[in-house]
Amino acid sequence: MKKLVLLFAAGVLLLGACADPSMTEESQKESPSSDQSESNTKKVENEEKQETKQPFKPLEPSEDAVSLKKSLSEKEQQEIPEMQAALGGNSERTVPLGETLAKGVKDPSHGPLKDHRLVAYYGTPDSENMGILGEMEPEEYMKKLKEQTQAYSDADPDRPAVPTIELITTMAQSEPGPDGDYVRMTSEENIETYVELAEKHDALVLLDIQLGKDTVMEQVKMVEKWLKHPQVHLAIDTEFHVAEGEKPGEDLGQVDGKEIQKAVEYVSELTEKNDLPDKIVLVHQFTGDVLTNKDAIQPTDNVEVAINFDGWGASADKQALYGKYIRDEPKQYGAFKIFYDKDVPVLEPEDVLKMDPSPAIVNYQ
Repeated sequence: MKKLVLLFAAGVLLLGACADPSMTEESQKESPSSDQSESNTKKVENEEKQETKQPFKPLEPSEDAVSLKKSLSEKEQQEIPEMQAALGGNSERTVPLGETLAKGVKDPSHGPLKDHRLVAYYGTPDSENMGILGEMEPEEYMKKLKEQTQAYSDADPDRPAVPTIELITTMAQSEPGPDGDYVRMTSEENIETYVELAEKHDALVLLDIQLGKDTVMEQVKMVEKWLKHPQVHLAIDTEFHVAEGEKPGEDLGQVDGKEIQKAVEYVSELTEKNDLPDKIVLVHQFTGDVLTNKDAIQPTDNVEVAINFDGWGASADKQALYGKYIRDEPKQYGAFKIFYDKDVPVLEPEDVLKMDPSPAIVNYQ
């Protein structure tokens, strides 16, 4: 979620030229133009609406929670830039400790990331091998998700965390399938189950699309009916978008940032037309090759953009690559995926929050 200055100035001149000569100077000062009053009223109503219609509730920090800046000693804070340099990054932070918005960019929206952090559990009920979501029944899953989310609210009480369901909605396949697009969509029943689960628990949903040989926009339109839900947002998995003669999972896919931007603008228009709370588009990236023309990706006034570093392995290497693809190629917000079974070691929330910038979305698989 700006050009009114010149129009307003012109309006003031016009008002002065057309003013009733019988009006005193004082009465004119006390009688703002109806256009200006209407504009101010609409602005206030819009701000109030944006503030009140957010469909989620963050998990409030525990009473004894202490901000990261206070919990770290001065020596520990000085050691963070040194650690960044050792990982191949800059020896100085680009943004203050705990800040999620990348250096030099703004967020004009009223979206969830402006004042909160999202903690997501990734997966699909169609597979136990694609993330924790497929390993548990919905209520058990939500209980564990809230426990992990609470850890982030306590580690950074200045930015309370929101439990978020990241549901693989279209899953890439090794076989072409009836449509020849190497993608299988989960059932509408599954999607409704997790959208309703989010509503019940004041959580959010990220619908993840894996593309196969389909286009970004075709996939977005497939999930459009759910994107019209206030608490539902979009995630795009770039690595599974393959070319003719290739197979997802065997060949590394690639998405052009221009295609991502079409989705951002489409979601932005959808949000405006349906009077929805501002949205998020999360883009997964674990290497430079999977996302080309990255500069084309730009947030809008009502769509926040986060680039998610989505690799697994040695945590030190992951932190260095987060610096390369997120800090050094800033879009708006950064995100970071943690693999419970593949990362060595599995980073604690405090370690994640020290990163530069601090991830606005942390998802677990």
